[in-house]
Amino acid sequence: MEKKTTGTAITKNFAKKMETISPFELKNKLIEMADESIKKMAHTMLNAGRGNPNWIATEPREAFFLLGKFGLCECRRVQSLEEGIAGIPQQEGIAARFEAFLKENEKEAGARLLKETYNYMLMEHAADPDRLVHEWAESVIGDQYPVPDRILHFTELIIQDYLAQEMCDRRPPKGTFDLFATEGGTAAMCYVFDSLQENFLLNQGDSIALMIPVFTPYIEIPELRRYQFDVTEISADQMTPDGLHTWQYKDEDIDKLKNPQIKALFITNPSNPPSYALSPETAARIVNIVKNDNPNLMIITDDVYGTFIPHFRSLMAELPHNTLCVYSFSKYFGATGWRNAVIALHEDNIYDKMIARLSEEQTAILNKRYASLSLHPEKMKFIDRMVADSRQIALNHTAGLSLPQQMQMSLFAAFSLLDKEDRYKAKMQEIIHRRLHALWDSTGFTLIEDPLRAGYYSEIDMLVWAKKFYGDEFVDYLQKTYNPLDVVFRLANETSLVLLNGGGFAGPKWSVRVSLANLNEADYVKIGQSIKRVLDEYAKNR
Repeated sequence: MEKKTTGTAITKNFAKKMETISPFELKNKLIEMADESIKKMAHTMLNAGRGNPNWIATEPREAFFLLGKFGLCECRRVQSLEEGIAGIPQQEGIAARFEAFLKENEKEAGARLLKETYNYMLMEHAADPDRLVHEWAESVIGDQYPVPDRILHFTELIIQDYLAQEMCDRRPPKGTFDLFATEGGTAAMCYVFDSLQENFLLNQGDSIALMIPVFTPYIEIPELRRYQFDVTEISADQMTPDGLHTWQYKDEDIDKLKNPQIKALFITNPSNPPSYALSPETAARIVNIVKNDNPNLMIITDDVYGTFIPHFRSLMAELPHNTLCVYSFSKYFGATGWRNAVIALHEDNIYDKMIARLSEEQTAILNKRYASLSLHPEKMKFIDRMVADSRQIALNHTAGLSLPQQMQMSLFAAFSLLDKEDRYKAKMQEIIHRRLHALWDSTGFTLIEDPLRAGYYSEIDMLVWAKKFYGDEFVDYLQKTYNPLDVVFRLANETSLVLLNGGGFAGPKWSVRVSLANLNEADYVKIGQSIKRVLDEYAKNR
């Protein structure tokens, strides 16, 4: 059996094998090594390998639980048996009862947000009060299947407003974005890949472009036998004159999108792990390419970290007809366990138009596929096809995100919409940036100020700093002597730190990815010091 470690380092053969493993699976091995380190050296494990935040947004949850109290009152009003059985909410007169409930509970945590959200929906959307509150009561109780299955009526209205504010910097394009509420961004990704192929918009072997580094499933899914897409990687490898990463894209690489053979562009914006938004110049270049060279380019953008960038503007705002946006509430609100996300697609989009232009044979296949859902399946929107595909068509009648999830998502959105001074956003961005500076200041490396940096993660290229501190010969020595994974294994083995390898995200092979979301500020000081110490030890042992 192969010996995996020699002293504190790992063997090259073992490291080479581990390079083929997803970084999220590699993390489990690193945690095992960190556990052993704890036993030997009485360290505390610091796991910065996963981006699960260590904060939560409190007021939207307080509002949810107070609404739950109201919902139960409404159920017991209809029927209340001593065996613990109640009825279900009734619509008639429910708004008046809700207003009375809010008055009786005005000092309770969450009451202010419920009242302001209620007034917002009445004033901004002329919502029928009874219909609105009945949807809320049923949602928080969870006594019904989702109807409409794609997303509830009032949930869609408030999330549309939220996306206009947060993804479009309060300047949304004309028209409406249809939304599909999904079980987190990961489910959204699966549904998008599935339906693009089912509807002949992407076929096995088709050419797609992938902007890297990127969240690893976007690398791994296209390689599956079902898809086998021909992937053109567009790398954020632009450097400053003095050799530091900007994590932006070269014009000549973006220009690869002019090739009409490239049918789809997949992007995480801001990126993961570098955590930088697309520069305005790159976004403008993509817009120009779509308008002049590749008008049917499908753009799938995953914008979960957009709320950590001031005045963020998604490609959904710039190219609404081409762009399908995935947005998750998980990170910004500390809600990974809620599994709340949406797919947004403009009502006037190229996906529907390309489906309408499919061959007679393909159209016949799709009409048969969706025939049980409509007398005119050829008229079904792509986003509604995604809903059906998510439940294998036959279970479309029970499709959709659970009502309590949609209610909590609505309150997250309302919380942001009603925060006119952006107090929550400013504090979130401050927390992240303080941790970022704690990390980098402790490494002794130079962090260039950049308004496009979200800072939710940080990607540190060890070769850049090896060159800065010790020169080109040392860089050659490192590359010849060690495997790039040696860094993350050493950190786990020697200091009980769990970081992920940047190479697993199609980033620089000698880079490490640090999540700045799930540890405290002082912990990032320790991580920064440990990263620098590993580099110095390589130099010392040369």
